[in-house]
Amino acid sequence: MQKLIECVPNFSEGRNLEIIKQITDEITRVDGVTLLDVDPGGATNRTVVTFVGEPEAVIEAAVLAGHKSKQLIDMSNHSGEHPRFGAMDVCPLVPISGVSMDETVEYARKLAKRLGDEVGLSIYCYENAALVDERRNLAVVRAGEYEALATRLQDERWAPDFGPTDFQASTGATAVSARDFLVAYNVNLNTTSTRRANAIAFDIREKGRILRKPHPITGEIQRDEDGKAIWSPGSLKAVKGIGWFIEEFGVCQVSMNLTNVSITSTHVAFDEVLNKAQARGIRVTGSELVGLIPLQAMLDAGRYFLKKQSRSTGIADAELIKIAVKSMGLDELYPFKPEEKIIEYVLEAQNKSQRLINLTLRQFSELTASESPAPGGGSVAATLGALGAALGTMVANLSSHKAGWDDRWEEFSAWAERGKKCHDELLSLIDKDTDAFNQIMATWKLPSNTDSEKADKETATQAAVLNAIEVPFRIMEVAAESLEVAEAMVNDGIPASLSDAGVAALCARSAVMGAYLNVKINSGDLTDTSRRNKFLDDGEALQQHSIDVEQKILSLVNGLI
Repeated sequence: MQKLIECVPNFSEGRNLEIIKQITDEITRVDGVTLLDVDPGGATNRTVVTFVGEPEAVIEAAVLAGHKSKQLIDMSNHSGEHPRFGAMDVCPLVPISGVSMDETVEYARKLAKRLGDEVGLSIYCYENAALVDERRNLAVVRAGEYEALATRLQDERWAPDFGPTDFQASTGATAVSARDFLVAYNVNLNTTSTRRANAIAFDIREKGRILRKPHPITGEIQRDEDGKAIWSPGSLKAVKGIGWFIEEFGVCQVSMNLTNVSITSTHVAFDEVLNKAQARGIRVTGSELVGLIPLQAMLDAGRYFLKKQSRSTGIADAELIKIAVKSMGLDELYPFKPEEKIIEYVLEAQNKSQRLINLTLRQFSELTASESPAPGGGSVAATLGALGAALGTMVANLSSHKAGWDDRWEEFSAWAERGKKCHDELLSLIDKDTDAFNQIMATWKLPSNTDSEKADKETATQAAVLNAIEVPFRIMEVAAESLEVAEAMVNDGIPASLSDAGVAALCARSAVMGAYLNVKINSGDLTDTSRRNKFLDDGEALQQHSIDVEQKILSLVNGLI
């Protein structure tokens, strides 16, 4: 798996687009780095930049961006709604794939040292990258913001981890971290009262609020026996939040950082703000996503709101995203474009290679008919399987909405989810099968002039052959699993769609048999006879099972229609 980390530097400039462009140009000139998103905010006077790449390339790009921000941003003239203390205010690294958090911590500290030594920024390491435990919390590191920094630096306890220890008036200080994927998420309110927006933020954020004794005017702070203020935690874990007024939209927002969406998701945060706002006589009108969000977070949100409506969740990703956007009002302030806001879609768009599943049906069919040897039988078998799984899923979704079957929606939703899971994997296998063929062809071109080269070529060839067997075998497994959905829909689904379930079974059986032909022909080149025989034996059994199930399904269908 390719090592990928994400970098999300926040720069204290959100109004001068030329300055922002000069900074992001430094990022894009580094090979191996993809700029995913640039999100400037006028009211906050802050821009969130997101880019991804291999670790060393990402570090290099971050150093160049930090250097350019030092040249162009003067903190002594800065003002904005968002807490800040530096030109390059924060610069977190986030593991995306092939990299552990421990490795990301080391990369973050390497970045911090380079920003301090080479760029001359005063650097504090926070969260997982913190070198001092007291500095794990960004709010503590940034306390008092830029205006308090000169005084803080006179205290030896707050000397920077890297870089200058004296006050840098133009650049302030920068906080560098390694953290989990953070979602910056704001919920819009129909109020202009920052105090009320803050009260809602205090209700829900993990830190909560300071407890006060009942008093008609002052509300004295409650303290423990050591004289420290007592805090009452909010209702949501892994959430930081404040309330603010956004002048450009004329509304207040509860602005949140969801520091771990597996603990508190966007949809849970939205509903909790909604509930707390309603209790205070305030209405939530929508919400705003700042920067990027993982696809899974949007799919989870779509399923969450569909379940609240007692509707099937086994629908296309695009429909799940649409439900999430409309349910949370993510398009209230400006259009929500999935291809620009969902990290996987942005990366896919950046990938210049054309994938088979992105072709039109006509293009795919004509490419198959051409003189090119790929796509071939394996990709077509996966396509048949995907179509069969899609049909079974369709019947499950139709059944979940049948009048009079309202109490059975969860049953059919579960079947639709299973069918969709098979459908999605089979779609991915369409390209994987062609990739496997191309991998074999690539090994033919490897040099074999010396004994060492011959040995390396043979090792690469056998690895490619094994992959070319494993991919169609996986097509067999997934297509066979989709038969279970088709059979369940024949037995229990909506009667009007019996023929659809029958066609689903035909497609699935054909996908299994077609993929098995590829397993057999590619197995002839595998030198590991034990492994080859197992693929053939298991494949034969799986093929016969699929034929038997398909015949059973067709017998039922023909007997009922």
